[in-house]
Amino acid sequence: MFELHSYLKERAQIIERALAQSVEEPAGAAARLHEAMRYSLLAGGKRLRPVLVLASCEAVGGKVEAAMGLACAVEMIHTYSLIHDDLPCMDDDDLRRGRPTNHKVYGEAIATLAGDALLTDAFKVLARPAKNGAPPALVLETIAELAGAAGSAGMVAGQVIDLLGEGKSKTVEELEELHGKKTGALFLASVRGGARLGGASAAQIESLDAYARALGLAFQVVDDLLDVQGTPEQMGKRTQKDVERGKATYPGILGIERSLDLARELETRAHRAIAGFGDSADALRHIATFVVERKL
Repeated sequence: MFELHSYLKERAQIIERALAQSVEEPAGAAARLHEAMRYSLLAGGKRLRPVLVLASCEAVGGKVEAAMGLACAVEMIHTYSLIHDDLPCMDDDDLRRGRPTNHKVYGEAIATLAGDALLTDAFKVLARPAKNGAPPALVLETIAELAGAAGSAGMVAGQVIDLLGEGKSKTVEELEELHGKKTGALFLASVRGGARLGGASAAQIESLDAYARALGLAFQVVDDLLDVQGTPEQMGKRTQKDVERGKATYPGILGIERSLDLARELETRAHRAIAGFGDSADALRHIATFVVERKL
């Protein structure tokens, strides 16, 4: 019987080791930069996005080694986005994963540069030849897709829309578009890229695309709920901040009960998308349930 807790723990350990090798140990003139990069990158957590990379690779019969570069790259990009999001000019947060945010420890300039370096180095890590790696053409396609998810058409665009939308009302459709870019794009690139590097067929990628879109939106709906219902001690970061900044949220538009119903509907949609996969996709199924049920 599949046990998600053990799977997540084992995969997180593999990812932690690979991440530690992806960023230089602090030394030389740039030691402070590397220290700041490692401070945030190696801060722990479930490593959900890189786990999704590996789980998607396995779901189509691939070996995790083929997708480990992408797993590390995705987490490096995610970490860069958190460092920058926490800056005073953005969300101005003091706490992340139960620890002081990067700029509180290293200052705003070094934190900004640490984020810049993680983003740039992510593509170096992804471009390295991998053991049991995919053909170069598939790696190139994955690099382009990840860049699109992280850049001006994806995550960065979502952050801009979010910032400019503070204090303004949004429809559910507008909120979905926002989070499809800010949160969902990286989930989508993780799942599609992991499957591609694992040798997926076009039909498999299409099914996993639908899974990832439902999962990414469910994650954000639950995140909004946790911001309302959770405590800083539970979350390891400040809560209620979306309301304070006048941001549109799912509970704010739909209410808590309808938001919960939406999250569960998206979980069902994610499961349905991969119904044609066998036991190899059990991790993906359990992750969809975990995303919706976490700390609720």
